[in-house]
Amino acid sequence: MAIKVHGSTFSTAAMRVFACLNEKGLDFEFVPVDMRSGAHKKDPFLSLNPFGQVPAFEDGDLNLFESRAINQYIAHTYADNGTPLLYLDPKKMAIANVWAEVEAQKYDGPASKLTWELGLKPLLGMVTDDAVVEQQEALLCKVLDVYEARLAESKYLGGDRFTLADLHHLPTMSYLMATRVKACFDSRPHVSAWCADISARPAWEKVVAMKNNQ
Repeated sequence: MAIKVHGSTFSTAAMRVFACLNEKGLDFEFVPVDMRSGAHKKDPFLSLNPFGQVPAFEDGDLNLFESRAINQYIAHTYADNGTPLLYLDPKKMAIANVWAEVEAQKYDGPASKLTWELGLKPLLGMVTDDAVVEQQEALLCKVLDVYEARLAESKYLGGDRFTLADLHHLPTMSYLMATRVKACFDSRPHVSAWCADISARPAWEKVVAMKNNQ
């Protein structure tokens, strides 16, 4: 049965899942959810995600929500397809998982707030809150200082190859690289090289094209 992803091409969480599916070379059906009209807060979407957030994911009779959990499922279930996004060695897996948690717990907070203020509010005709931007930019820069040290000794955050720990950064990074916050990435040479590397992956370029075609 076909894989379905319910969401929006502008949603960073949905983009995260699209990227993972593309890395695995998996075909999927994209089911658009009209978030402007609040379709994600109503039935039938609430039967897929009771929290009213995109994406929702279907693979046969399995229904999932929460993008990072969805990607763990994809990476494990389709381990033999496309790009290997996990390590099998327990120690390497543990290290990659640490950095995947760092993305979710340390990076995503300020990155998502900045994406909203600088990337999405202008598209919606809303006014950016400069005080929030200043505060969150400072927090993001502190996280990127840690990344700079890590990437000085490791090609990717999770180890010597691209994993979910790297992939999960791509949606917010893509928005932020088109804003003033790009300077936070560019001023750290190892972070800058890492950004350029992962942003140029064909699987991610497909996600960007999908968004631009909407």
